[in-house]
Amino acid sequence: MEPDGNGETAVPSAACHQPPMNHDNIHRSGSSNIGLQGLAIEGNMKEETAKRKAEDEPSSPTATKRVKHNDSAEPEKKPAMKPIPFPEKPAVIEERTGEIEFRVVNNDNERESLIILTGLKCIFQKQLPKMPKDYIARLVYDRTHLSIAIVKKPLEVVGGITYRPFKGRQFAEIVFCAISSDQQVKGYGAHLMSHLKDYVKATSDVMHFLTYADNYAIGYFKKQGFTKEITLDKSVWMGYIKDYEGGTIMQCSMLPRIRYLEMGRMLLKQKECVQAKIRAYSKSHIVHAPPKEWKSGAKPIDPLSIDAIRASGWSPDMDELARQPRHGPNYNQLLHLLNDLQNHQSAWPFLVPVNKDDVADYYEVIKEPMDLSTMETKLEADQYATPEDFIRDAKLIFDNCRKYNNESTPYAKSANKLEKFMWQQIKAIPEWSHLEP
Repeated sequence: MEPDGNGETAVPSAACHQPPMNHDNIHRSGSSNIGLQGLAIEGNMKEETAKRKAEDEPSSPTATKRVKHNDSAEPEKKPAMKPIPFPEKPAVIEERTGEIEFRVVNNDNERESLIILTGLKCIFQKQLPKMPKDYIARLVYDRTHLSIAIVKKPLEVVGGITYRPFKGRQFAEIVFCAISSDQQVKGYGAHLMSHLKDYVKATSDVMHFLTYADNYAIGYFKKQGFTKEITLDKSVWMGYIKDYEGGTIMQCSMLPRIRYLEMGRMLLKQKECVQAKIRAYSKSHIVHAPPKEWKSGAKPIDPLSIDAIRASGWSPDMDELARQPRHGPNYNQLLHLLNDLQNHQSAWPFLVPVNKDDVADYYEVIKEPMDLSTMETKLEADQYATPEDFIRDAKLIFDNCRKYNNESTPYAKSANKLEKFMWQQIKAIPEWSHLEP
């Protein structure tokens, strides 16, 4: 059974047939009785018709009353709801017009399947240059892996995802995900992920995805509902998926009642409902005519002289506050540095706070604990006004580790390696050249 264009398996509907009535099977001995019953019914109908003739006359008082009563009982017709225009991505339009299609393939030795898999392999090898080419080829052609590809006629592959489902464990690993560089502005990536989610839900028990994302792919996966917070129990996935050096493990848990291909339309309807509720209590949706002072050309006016602006509660202080940047001037560089530290192979002991159940006396020895996840929280809250503040917390991690652990332990060695790496990254930023270990 082949999947249809929406990534779901087509199920033929069962047609219901009723056997034709065989009139010859009617008991002929009852024909006279049926005839008498028919005459009686016909006579009753004529009698009823005769009785109702007075009410059928439009001039009859009874008829007039009935018409009045019926008119008052009719419910008022509500105006038809205005359809909400839905902006569709080029990928959705192209799929509807037949320019592209989404094909689920695996290595089944069929000619078309092998052509599509080869196209996927070439795209992955081009878009993921750091990944060994033979490794990509081995996984794409592996029979335990499935792929969903975006295909243009005739069998031109422009993108796709290769994944491996783990039956009985309710999760799948996304191994490769890439779109051709000249096709990345049409919404193919988001539409492809929606197809994958709907197809996997419809054809298996998988409800979770795990993947290792590099720094350039984290943003894409976050938009598709992935998070760095892994809620799946380690006993479910640990040892089953490949651990990539420098990658960030991310998880996406699907909702059983959501059809992801319709998610955009559903969210738009929800947004419209919320805005309708707001309009019932607010006048912010009303658009006023331009000020009279601007009839002869634009000139400066006092915003508070306009009644609607004054009624909205606006003030110059609010405007100044809204124009302020969301984060400090060093936020982007510090975030990039923190991501590099978190993805380093020696960062594993410092990713989260030390568990006091595992190390009972740790917090008796270390009075000022610190870890990379706490630093991430502080960075998002703009608690690092300068790079020096960030470095102070990072050094606190390394000093705490060396204070509690012997120099020969893997923990202390990891602290030394990660600290050395941090200073290498800092020296590569010209604005921070004055900072020294």
